[in-house]
Amino acid sequence: MKKLLLLILVSVVLLNNACQKEPEPLKLNSAIEAYLNELMVIMQTYSVNKRNIDWAVFRKTVLETAKGAKDVNDIKTSEAIYVALTQLKDNHSFFINAKGAYTFGANNPTCAGSIPVTPAADKEIGYVKVGAFSGTQQQADDFAQAIQNAIKAADSESLKGWIVDLRGNRGGNMWPMMGGIGPILGEGVAGYFIDPLNNIIEWGYKNGNTLGFQMSNPYILKKPNPRVAVFIDEGTASSGEAIAVAFKARPETKFFGMATCGLSTANQSYNMSDGAVLFLTVSTMVDRTKKIYGKKIEPDVTDVDQQRYIQEAFTWLKQ
Repeated sequence: MKKLLLLILVSVVLLNNACQKEPEPLKLNSAIEAYLNELMVIMQTYSVNKRNIDWAVFRKTVLETAKGAKDVNDIKTSEAIYVALTQLKDNHSFFINAKGAYTFGANNPTCAGSIPVTPAADKEIGYVKVGAFSGTQQQADDFAQAIQNAIKAADSESLKGWIVDLRGNRGGNMWPMMGGIGPILGEGVAGYFIDPLNNIIEWGYKNGNTLGFQMSNPYILKKPNPRVAVFIDEGTASSGEAIAVAFKARPETKFFGMATCGLSTANQSYNMSDGAVLFLTVSTMVDRTKKIYGKKIEPDVTDVDQQRYIQEAFTWLKQ
C-alpha cells in the first residue's frame, strides 16, 4: 500500500512538472534594436579603435544584453550601452541619455590625483594655474581672459621662468585653455590629432587664435619664449593632457610631478535621435615632434612628494 501511494505521489509530481510551461526566452524589442544599431553605426564609423574591433561579435554581444528592455531608458538598455562602451576599449568614450544620466565603460579611469600644493610666491618665478573648463562661449571667453590676466599680473622683466600648473585639470574644452596659456606656450604648431585613417589635424597658438577659440586682445609676454616647468599628476586628464602635450618637446620646458591619467585622446559628440549624446573617442593626441600618445604622459622628474618636486622645479628654473 505504501509503495502504491509513493508511486502515485511521484506520478503527480512528474505530471505537474510536465504541465509547467518553460519560461519564454527574452525578446529584443525592435525599437531598442533600432536605437542600439543607431549607436553602433556611429561607433563603427568613427571610433578610434574601429579597425581593431570584431564588429559582428560586438553587435551580437550588445543586442543580447538588451533583450528584455522595454524602452530606451530601461536598465537593460543602459546595460547594453555599458557593454558597447566597454568593448570600444578606448577608456574615454561615454554616453549621456536624454534624462542626463551618464554611462561609462568598465575601464574608464577615475583620474583622481592628490590635492595639489600651491608653490610659495617667488618674485623670480611666474605661476599660472590652468584648470578644467566646460561652459558657454561667454564663459569660455571669461575663462581664457582670466588666465591671461593672471599671466599679465605675474609677468615682469626679472622673471627667470614660469610654472604652468595642470594638476587636477580633468578636461573639458581645451581651446579656451590653450587660448589662455598661449602667451607662455608661444606661437606655432603645438600638436596634432590623428585618426584611425591617419588623417592629421594640427593645432597651436598664434596671435591669440587656436583651432577653436580666439582671444580678442591677447597678452604678449615681456620676455617671450620663457623657460617653463609644467606640473602634472594623475588628475590631469583629457583636455588637460592636451595642454600637456602642447608643451611636450617645447624648448626650455620640463615636466614635474606624476604621470597623467592616460586619456590623451580626443572625444567628439554625436547626437542621438532621442536627444541623448554619445561622446566618442575618435582620435589620438600627437605632440609637435609627431610622437603619438593615447596613454599616460610621463614627467621628466617623477616624485610623489609635491614639496620636493616644487623645489626641484624652482632650482631648475633659476639655473
